[in-house]
Amino acid sequence: MQKAFFSVDTPWQLIADSGSTKTTWCLVSKDASTELHTQGISPYFLTRGQIQDILETEVAARLGVPATSIGEIHYYGTGLGAPANRQMLREILETTFPAAAVFAGDDLLGAARALCGRDKGVACILGTGSNSCYYDGNQVVANNPGLGFILGDEGSGAVLGRKVIQYYLYHTFDEELSGAFDRKYQTTKSEILDKVYRKPFPNRYLASFSHFLNAHRGHFMIENILEDGLNDFFFTHVVKYPGCWEYPVHFTGGVAWAFRDVIASLCASYELQLGHILKAPIEGLVAYHRAGAAAPDRGKI
Repeated sequence: MQKAFFSVDTPWQLIADSGSTKTTWCLVSKDASTELHTQGISPYFLTRGQIQDILETEVAARLGVPATSIGEIHYYGTGLGAPANRQMLREILETTFPAAAVFAGDDLLGAARALCGRDKGVACILGTGSNSCYYDGNQVVANNPGLGFILGDEGSGAVLGRKVIQYYLYHTFDEELSGAFDRKYQTTKSEILDKVYRKPFPNRYLASFSHFLNAHRGHFMIENILEDGLNDFFFTHVVKYPGCWEYPVHFTGGVAWAFRDVIASLCASYELQLGHILKAPIEGLVAYHRAGAAAPDRGKI
């Protein structure tokens, strides 16, 4: 039997947006809210026990209210496109917050609800990874397959960062950029390869090099990497949605926010209607759920 959402006795909502690098939690009541940040939670990189430990030590212990006072949880996270992962996250959340009715959905649905609200549109995530969908105002109805940072993730921080490393190791960067790279990272080819091929979370490591692009805007090589990398995302994904020229195209994520001028220029080139660009979905998700949105799949896997 499903728990009823938002009871009088348990008035707090807990809303989460979880990516590969970090998770933003927002504790919400009728007239107050507070944010908490933890490491990213990916079922593909973390075990059930590790996720449980994060929820207990980094979330429940730091919220400032008893775990039993949480009446609703709306969790949107990376890797939850797979039903088994949604089931696992929901079970862990229900164990940690026993009074809560829990909804677990993937980060793409979270981004769509944050960006589009109850309107139709194309929602895009450009962060450590990348993804996109066509959203009908309630649910994701079309999604080009995400292939991860090795086979896909066009336009993501991981792929853009990989290009920075390639330019450096292949000696494509000119003297100015190579010197700037050496001063900032003070690393070696052996260390880079070890962290990419042997250490955990190589996607996060690769994405960390995308910050180099933001620090050196204006250099023609940097601009070429950005324009080519982000155009790959538009060409491979955005323009394949039938509604992309009819409805706004929205973006969220650190990469989208940092390079929003390139995003706007590409939208103009493709004659697309640019919608919202949010640094992170959490503000939009809080507004969506505070408005009392009652999605048909609430409390279901």
